[in-house]
Amino acid sequence: MSEHITIVHALKKYGENVIIPDLSMNIKEGEFFTLLGPSGCGKTTLLRMIAGFNTIEGGDFYFSDQRINDLDPAKRNIGMVFQNYAIFPHLTVRKNVEFGLKSRKYSREEITKQAEKYMRLMQIQQFAERMPAQLSGGQQQRVALARALCIEPSVLLMDEPLSNLDAKLRVEMRSVIKDTQRDVGITTIYVTHDQEEAMAISDRIAVMDEGVIQHIGTPKDIYQRPANLFVATFIGRTNIVDAELVVKEGKTFLKVGSFDVEMTNVEKKHAKNQKVIVSIRPEEYKILPKEEKGIKAEVKESVFLGLNTHYFVRTERGNDVEVVQESTIDSIIPPGETISLGLNVSKINLFTSDGSANILKGVKNDLANM
Repeated sequence: MSEHITIVHALKKYGENVIIPDLSMNIKEGEFFTLLGPSGCGKTTLLRMIAGFNTIEGGDFYFSDQRINDLDPAKRNIGMVFQNYAIFPHLTVRKNVEFGLKSRKYSREEITKQAEKYMRLMQIQQFAERMPAQLSGGQQQRVALARALCIEPSVLLMDEPLSNLDAKLRVEMRSVIKDTQRDVGITTIYVTHDQEEAMAISDRIAVMDEGVIQHIGTPKDIYQRPANLFVATFIGRTNIVDAELVVKEGKTFLKVGSFDVEMTNVEKKHAKNQKVIVSIRPEEYKILPKEEKGIKAEVKESVFLGLNTHYFVRTERGNDVEVVQESTIDSIIPPGETISLGLNVSKINLFTSDGSANILKGVKNDLANM
């Protein structure tokens, strides 16, 4: 049985040092939920509070309707997968997987049956009698996952489980983790600082900074309509440009230097003359035919990467930006050439001058519904 998790006004501090000032969120039953943010933002601290490994200085934590603040970690029915695997080097794969079942007073027959089930699920049954030192990093992480799942916990907690693996193995293991979670249907909270990893495996993501959740949403929502400038710059690559909103004859225009373009998706309350910050992802620029009016720029460097070509250019206002275009059969634009850039206005994002809020329609932030 999986749990839905509710956290209300969580507070974590060490002495006078506040790590998490006031955090609330809901995690759905059976959901793959990721805590994403830079190192030191509080995501592992929060995970350890849920696990019972850290004290809770304020707020309430619930598994479904049960308040767990003072519940012993051993009674929370959680499975935990760590960054360093934390499997026992002196035990075989089979005995590692069986370990959590022995303290639960399962019969020998039940223990064997359960361990076999999860070794098959993680495709490590052929290594059952091997010692951990005889396994690769990816195989050891499969053992750690099988051991965590074997006790059939109601909540699975994972703290940077792939960070010690090489790039190829990380991609392979994130598919294994997501597929396994979907098959088992267990509520999972996953901690990572790797945005691509979070985007690939999560149902929803909470982006954290300095102990504060900035945005909760699906990978698509967070990437396409980030709630603020921090989220826009943390998720994916983007170019940040200062600009202005200008209202003329009831229409709202974005003005970037001498270039302006009508914006039809600005929230009504923000449709006024003001300075704004524009987030333009590299693929949201368009290289225009020379006769079309756009943002003038000089190509500084080009990098051909097969499907796409990346151009590093300097605009007429002195901004250095990256532009990604699908590669063409024609020759690559050489350094020193002047080009004209347009914008995919349906995809770019506009923020208030302090970066605190996205002023476009369509921002979906589950944090606002707390």
